[in-house]
Parts: sequence; structure tokens; C-alpha cells
Amino acid sequence: MSKTRISVIGYPRIGSLRELKFASEKYFAKEISQEELNKVAHELKLSNWHTQKNDGIDFISSNDFSFYDGMLDTAFMLGAIPERYKKLGLSKLDTFFAMARGYQEGGNDVTALPMKKWFNTNYHYIVPEFDDSTELALDATKILEEFNEAKETGTETKINVIGPYTFLKLAHYKGTKNLSAYAEKAANLYKELLAKAAEAGAKWVQIEEPALVHDTTADDRVLFEKLYKIVLDGKKLSVILETYFGDIRDSYKTVTELPFDAIGLDFIEGKETLNLLQKEGFPKDKILFAGVVNGKNIWKNNYAKTIELVNKIKAATEAEVVLSTSCSLLHVPYTIRNEIKLSSDILKHFSFAREKLFELTDLSRIIDGKDPNSNLFNRNQDLFKNERVQENSALASKINGLGEKDYTRLPAFEERGEIQKNALNLPLFPTTTIGSFPQTKDVRANRSAFKKGQITAGQYKEFNKNKIAECIKLQEELGLDVLVHGEYERNDMVEYFGENLEGFLFTEKAWVQSYGTRCVKPPVVWGDVSRKSAITVEWSTFAQSCTSAPVKGMLTGPVTILNWSFPREDISLKTQVLQIALAIREEVLDLEKNGIKIIQIDEAALREKLPLRHSDWHTEYLDWAIPAFRLVHSGVRPETQIHTHMCYSEFNDIIKDIDNMDADVITFEASRGDLTILSALKENNFRTQVGPGVYDIHSPRVPTVEEIVSAVKKMENYVPKQKLWINPDCGLKTRGEKETVASLKNLVAAAKIVRNE
Repeated sequence: MSKTRISVIGYPRIGSLRELKFASEKYFAKEISQEELNKVAHELKLSNWHTQKNDGIDFISSNDFSFYDGMLDTAFMLGAIPERYKKLGLSKLDTFFAMARGYQEGGNDVTALPMKKWFNTNYHYIVPEFDDSTELALDATKILEEFNEAKETGTETKINVIGPYTFLKLAHYKGTKNLSAYAEKAANLYKELLAKAAEAGAKWVQIEEPALVHDTTADDRVLFEKLYKIVLDGKKLSVILETYFGDIRDSYKTVTELPFDAIGLDFIEGKETLNLLQKEGFPKDKILFAGVVNGKNIWKNNYAKTIELVNKIKAATEAEVVLSTSCSLLHVPYTIRNEIKLSSDILKHFSFAREKLFELTDLSRIIDGKDPNSNLFNRNQDLFKNERVQENSALASKINGLGEKDYTRLPAFEERGEIQKNALNLPLFPTTTIGSFPQTKDVRANRSAFKKGQITAGQYKEFNKNKIAECIKLQEELGLDVLVHGEYERNDMVEYFGENLEGFLFTEKAWVQSYGTRCVKPPVVWGDVSRKSAITVEWSTFAQSCTSAPVKGMLTGPVTILNWSFPREDISLKTQVLQIALAIREEVLDLEKNGIKIIQIDEAALREKLPLRHSDWHTEYLDWAIPAFRLVHSGVRPETQIHTHMCYSEFNDIIKDIDNMDADVITFEASRGDLTILSALKENNFRTQVGPGVYDIHSPRVPTVEEIVSAVKKMENYVPKQKLWINPDCGLKTRGEKETVASLKNLVAAAKIVRNE
């Protein structure tokens, strides 16, 4: 009997202790050279390859590493580099970073390319840009160098690359040309890439096409087939067509009939994948890469269920079945071995990237009959014999008793809008920020010292209150209308709340890349969630005591807390989000009771977990996500103004659902998306007041007064000026103090100009 082979779609690249993040930031600050940055990158790649090889992975990836983002790497591979970046005259790496971060040096000033969420994850990708002058040409240098780099260290890899269909579908087209104008050329470049890879000695190339899990039309399938008839023509190596984040029900027949040597299918998020296999079969002359180990969550795999699934897969095809992750392990932390504070009784339930390698190896051995006395299997099943946590019966009763009135705020939107207008007396084009101010070294040091027990709670609070007072004074001097307290007490907008709620667990070093150098450490929903005590009231009321201007209470909403955590798998997402909503509702009412007149409940991640297929949007998500937000604020008085904020995403197609959240003001992270959301607001008669974001905070560049004025004037064409707020597009936590102050000065100056016109 031949060995059941195992594969990993991709591996995390930031380093188990965020080595890439820190090295990149030093490079941006000109503290290290490109050579030194490359050395760190080489060590990380080497570690990843050796880890997977030593753990028995048969199909190990190269080119799953990136200094910033894989879509941006693909744009470089194809030569899709807008002329404004080429004109900077920078090195290849610095041009790459300029496209990702913007560039403002030596009289040059270019903004970064837009970012969007990567399918249904918390990872962000850089959106490629095509215009009428774009001339595609292959540059396979990075890909071939990394393949040879691995080969020189004794590791034979499959070359990973994002496929032409997904790349072209996710790109942005400016000018008169559209996708079809570039399709044939792009396909030929991929064909050329396969030839160069074969010449270099590569045996496998993994082409990733996650866009196939979206709803696809007949035209989409024609495009896909057209692309791959060119790409695969005359190939001299084996090609894996890899899909993930769902099933490919619309294009299964098209995909299986094309001359791929192997096809990767997701059996975790792909609701219809097994049904497709059983109904349509699978070609026996191809290899099936079966995504049976969850690449997005951190709970241990239940071997009994997975083996049952694998047996069903094998019963449906005579093809070889390779066990694989359901997606790249980019979306989970490196290893539980970095966690020294959590007990072994907790950690035994977790599986991070490294542990998922062990799971694949275990499953292969069990399936191949190489588990003597069933030791591996029995040890795994011991985890699932008993309930991991006990149910909070009082909380369950409260959720079961919720009715329509609990999700409805009175009076209605227009009536309370007039009440708030008179109560708050804000000027036209009110200015504000999204919440956080720069988390400087002294802020981080204060938090670290408190966590390590080096300072008392009193000293910790005194420091933060001094920072809050300084922040309020700065905002008053700048002339902002609605102030924030700066969030100096918070490490992360989700982790902070999780730490103050029952039911969450926290790791020390379980970092996951969100974009570029930005990493997050998602909390784990371990048990039923409830509020222990007031969370933010002390900080918000102190900030309000420092000024007569309104200060926003700053909360994270229930959907975002859940979406940016690792959720439980033993109860429904709906139940989990309602538990969190009831907890945050208590906090909202406490803030109001203590005199806070404006409360912002951020739902930065609302769009993130929207099902990838339109038919599932409401039944599987929006029908509980929107009511959960309404539950949080439905009990406040009419004069209390409720704000929310949403991060980079495509909101146009759910704009009516966003309006139905019944917030009074919504700020969008839209500046980097070229404010394309504006037309959707107008077309849908969006009633909520809006702040689309007048500058991009993810770039260090300082916007000019003129460009902010221009952005506001553009907004006025779509949004009545009485409903328009002027604000940055996200929190300022990751920015430096100097650029923050300069940017906000220009923002306030721009607001004064448009008010006077």
C-alpha cells in the first residue's frame, strides 16, 4: 500500500515571533539595509521549509513568502506596475513598498494602492491596478530565486502562484480597457512562467484560484477555460489547480475537464464539495488534494470525523487522495509551543500551524494502518469524549427570550436625528477621528510594565489618564469637534474587550498577519460570553471631564469581536454573537448613564465573514449579524448618538443592510478605495450620516489641505452636506505623532474651507 501523501497550501511568513514585521519596520526607518532585510527573510523561509520537511510534509511550498502581500507579488511578476511608481526611480523592493505604503520623499508624493479584505478572512490584499498604458511582461525572478533557494537547502518545493483568473477578477481597471483586454496576454505569461519553472527543475506548480468559490456566470467559466487552455498548453511539469474558502459548484465540471494534473478542493468551508464529488465523480487520472484540516481555526482536528470524511471521498473516486489543509496556514498562528502561560489542559485543544502539520502526519499514518494499538487515534478522541465547557443556563434563557422589541430602537431614525441635532449643536461638516491615537513607545512600555507586575494599577492608570488629558488638549488645540480619549489603555480593539469579558482566552504570541507589517493576536472564544463589570466607563468619563466638547465612548461591536476572534466550533456563530451583543449592550447603557452623549460601536469586520455566495448572505449571516448590532444600541435614549465604523471592504452590495443597522453615523474606511462607495450611498438613498474617510492612515504620508478639500467636494456630489462628517479613514494607533498632528491640522483646515464656501 502506497503512503497517503500530505500537503500544505501555504505557511505563515511573518516569523513565529514576528521577525519579518520588526525587520521590515527597521528597513522603513532606514535602520537596516536591504541586504540585512533579505537575510531575515532567508532565515524565515529556511525555517519554514525545514519545519515542514522534518514533519513529513510531501508537498511543501515556495513563493508563499512575501515582504508584504502575494497579490502585490503577482502584480510585479506580471509587470502590472503603474507608471507613477516607476517614475520614482526606486529599487525594485522600494517600488514594491511604495505601492503598498505610499511614498513621500525627495519631493515625490504618491499614495498607496487600495487594500481590500481577502475573501472571508481578516487578511488584506493590495488591489492591482491596470490602466490603458499597462504593458504586461513576465518577471519570474522572485519565484525562481525562491525555488532555487529551497532546492539549495535540500527541499524540493511546489511553486505557489495566484492564478490569472483570480488576479484579473480582483484587479482594478482604470481607463477604457477592462479585464478582457489583458486576459490573453496574462495567460501567455503564466504559460511562460510554467516553462521557466520546468527549466529550473520544478516538478509541481500550485496555481491558486480562490475566486472560483464565488458565484460564477457562464461568461466567467468561458474566461476561465480560455485562460487555462493557453496556460496549460505544452506544459512540461505538473500543475495543481488549488481552490479554497468554499466549493466550486458552478465550475466543477469546467475545472475537472481541463488538463490539470491535480485539483485542490476545500472540504471544510465547501458546503457542496463532497456532494459534487459523489454526484459528478472525479477523474481517476488526476490527483485530488483534499482540504480536510481547517486552515482558519485553531481547534484540534477530530480524527474520527476527518477519517470518516476521507473514506467518503475515497469511495467517490479512484484517484489518489492527498490530505491537505483547507487553505493557507497564513490565517493561524505559528505554534502553541510559544505559549507558556496557558495550561496544558487548555493547549491540548488547540492546533496552530505547526500542530496542523502533526495532524496531517497523524491522519496519514492512521489511514495507512501505521498507528499501532491506535495510540494516535485514541489520544485524539480523548479530547472529544466530554463537554469542554459548561453552559451558562441563565444566559441561554436570556437569549431564548429575546423578541422583536429588543432589536428595535425608538423613536425612529428621522425623529431622533432632529433631537440629536439640537442636543449636540455640531457645526456643518463635523470633524472627528475614528478612535485611537498613536501608540507610542512610552504607551506600550507602560502597558508592558503593568502586565509584568513592575508597576501598580494606580501607576498604570495615572499614566494613561495623563496621556488622555494630553490627547484631549491636543484635539482642542487642533479644533476637532467631536473628541476621543485615544485608547491608550488598549492593546487591540478586540483583545481589550475580550480580556474584560467572561468566556475569552488570550495567547501570548499567537500572532497572525493582517496586512504587511500589521499583525493581530485574536482572542479565543473558549466558553459562554458575559460582561464581568464596566469596561470603558472610567476612561470615557475621565476624558469627558477634561473638556466641554463631546467625547465619544469607544466600543467594539459584537460581530467584529466574534469575527476577529477564533470562534467556538461547538455552538453556532449566531449564539456566540448574541452572547457578546448582550455584554456590549450593558456597556453602552452604562456609558449613557454616566453622561457620554456619543457612543461609537465599531463593526470594522462586518463584511468580513459575509458568505462568498450571494444566496447565503442573509440566511447564513446578515439575518443574525445586523440584529446583533441593533440589540447593542436599541435601549439608548433618543438624544444619544450612535456611531459605527467599518474597515476596508466592498460595501456597495450590502449598503441597504448597513443602513438597517440603524446607527446614526457611520464612518467608512474608504479613502484607499478611491471613495467608490459614494455612488452606492446615493443610489440606495442612504439615510445614515456618513464619514467616508478623507485620507488613508495606513500610509505614513501627510495629506495636503487641497486634497482633503477635493475629497470633501467629491463627497458632496453624492452625500448631502448636512449628513457629511470629515474624518481620517481609520484609527491612528499605528501612525507616528508628528504625521498624525500634521494630517489632523490639514483636516481641520480643510473643514473650515468647505464650511465657508
